[in-house]
Formats: sequence, structure tokens, C-alpha cells
Amino acid sequence: MKFSLTTLGVSSASPTTDRYPSAHILNICGRLLLIDCGEGCQMLMKRHGISLMKTERIFLSHLHGDHVLGIFGLMSTLSMSGRTEPLHIYAPEGFSRILDFFKVQFLERETYPVVFHPLTASVPEVILEDSVMSVTALPLLHRVPDYGYLFREREPGLNVRKEAVASLALSVSEILALKEGRDVQREDGSVLRASELTYRPYQPRSFAYISDTAAFGALPGMVRGVDLLYHEATFGDDCAEKAAEMFHCTARQAGETALRSGAGKLVIGHFSSRYKDPSVLLAQAREVFPETEMGWEGREFEVPVKKTE
Repeated sequence: MKFSLTTLGVSSASPTTDRYPSAHILNICGRLLLIDCGEGCQMLMKRHGISLMKTERIFLSHLHGDHVLGIFGLMSTLSMSGRTEPLHIYAPEGFSRILDFFKVQFLERETYPVVFHPLTASVPEVILEDSVMSVTALPLLHRVPDYGYLFREREPGLNVRKEAVASLALSVSEILALKEGRDVQREDGSVLRASELTYRPYQPRSFAYISDTAAFGALPGMVRGVDLLYHEATFGDDCAEKAAEMFHCTARQAGETALRSGAGKLVIGHFSSRYKDPSVLLAQAREVFPETEMGWEGREFEVPVKKTE
């Protein structure tokens, strides 16, 4: 049951010779979700063995070019490859104009349906719930409409304790009832308590994606207790004023958000091209939040299963 983030593009607006614009893959139990789609995204996916055709959904934070310009090439390749499965795209509502332009100018043969989910909420809103996960869109503070995303694994079903099955000679119907969380009254008057005889096999895992945004007071609460947090760290302490002016964060502010939210691990990215060696940003974030890692092309961050017993 894999739950992992692969960072592909970790540069901000201007790419460098060794850093591409924003693009990341979240793998939840084999389901591939693309988060942002900067220039060169499909090449990075191919380079690192990530299937374009199996990519199920795309989540775009906002409509600045370094987060969306790779989508034309990706969608064209999917069409040329004969994709037939629907492609779901979640983005601020203005993306509809981009999608219409793409279809008119570049999509010669529409082999698959594109299902666009426009985001308009001004407060956190659940935008997807299914048997595997839930996704919440988080309004951020940037120069244009902008959203972060919180991905949570759905809570697993109850397991009946093995020792109880044998010691109480549980029938199939009793086991099924207990797994549904229902107490069972037996013919002799005794009651089998689901709260005593069952357990959750593991704790649901979570990941939050925050890029691009200025720091603001409500943000840590939006991602409270998240296992893995990706947070933009465009600038260092030397450019704190510029960060505020551009509605971006410093690496130190990313660390502060991770600390205040109680995150398990922080991954920083979206580095300004002025930092030839972004390890200086890593050092500043770690001064506040030691459990910080630096995103890099092809680097995978896995959230392990947290068994309850």
C-alpha cells in the first residue's frame, strides 16, 4: 500500500540547467496523481519511469506559467497514445479558458474525455471522496487565485482480533457484524462488543501540497497533523522582503508552518533560480524544523504504513 511523493520539478518561475518548474507525482495505493504541470513535465515523468497513461488526475495550484505550461504537451501525448480513460483536472476556474484554447489549437483528435473541476471556494473544501482517499482544496494567499491540496487516505475498515475468532468461536455472520462496528447479542444473552473485539489495522496517511503562497495565520491549521508536507521555499532570509512583496515564502517560513502544524516531515521546493545551491535554504528551514528534506528531480518520499498493533 504505497503512499509516496516524487518531486520532479522544484524550480520557481525561471528554470535552471538542473531544475525544472513545478511538477510532482503522488502515488496513493498505485493511483498516480499529478500535482502541477510545469514545462517539461512529461519528459521528467518518462525519465523516471512514471506512466503518463496511468496518471489519473491532475491538480493545478494556480495559473502561472511555471505551474501549467507543461500540460499542453502532456495532454497532446495522451491523445496521440490513444488514451481512452477520462482525465480529471482540478484547477482555479480560469483554467477553462486554457482548456478551450488547447482543444481548438492543439487537440486534433480527442480520444479521451477531459473532466474539469473548477475551484472557486474561499474556505477549505472537499473536492474528491472515494473508497481510497479524500482531497481538500486549500485557498492560499497569492497574486492570483491559488489552492493547496490536502490528500488523506480513507480510514481502513475494522479487523476482528484473531484470538477472539478462535476463543469465542465467532460465526461468519458475527464477524461481519463486528467488522461493520455493530455489537452482537448472542442467544445466551452475552454481548460481543465491537469496540473490544476489533481494531483499525493502520492509521490513514496524509500529504499536503502548499505552493505558491505568502505566509498567513490560518495555514498551519489547514494542514494540522499532516504526515508529509511539501511547502514552497522560494527565497532565503536574504530576500525576506522580496518574498513578502511577491506573495511567496522563505525557507524559514516553510519550517515555521511545518512546526506549527505538527507535520511529520517537511519537503521544500520551488527554489528561486538565484540560488545556485539551494542547500542554504535547506539549512534555514532545518533551523526551525529539523525534519526537513530538499525536493530534487526524481527524489521519492514515502510515508510508511503506521500499524496500530
